[in-house]
Amino acid sequence: MIELDELDRAIVNRLQDGFPICERPYAAVAEELGVGEEELLARLDRLLQERALSRFGPMYHAERMGGGLSLAAMKIPHEDFERVAGIVNAMPEVAHNYARDHALNMWFVLATETSQGQQEAIAAIERNTGYPVFNMPKIREYFVGLKFHV
Repeated sequence: MIELDELDRAIVNRLQDGFPICERPYAAVAEELGVGEEELLARLDRLLQERALSRFGPMYHAERMGGGLSLAAMKIPHEDFERVAGIVNAMPEVAHNYARDHALNMWFVLATETSQGQQEAIAAIERNTGYPVFNMPKIREYFVGLKFHV
């Protein structure tokens, strides 16, 4: 269990509301929170290192930039799950790989710089694992403003 103090919580809560667009955005957020920029950066680094935060960064619309974005799934036998997960997780195009209690028991997000790159990544996963990938490209995007107050 990761212990968050009052400032850690304030940082996480503040950064869920967006990031300022200015010359020194970390300094602007630090000033709002009443801390120095160096302390804010150090705490963000610690929260990432301790896995209290899994990610901190911009969200891009890959398809608007000519890329591809899909949810993908695979049906992997239990005894081969770890091997396949290692192969899939090693691919830079893969994020958010997780197990599900379902016939399709491995699900991951696949984001590539080009639509062709998406097909190449899927082919590489299939070739390297020996299992088919069920590709479910995004057709429509929905925005859910989900925030977790900590």
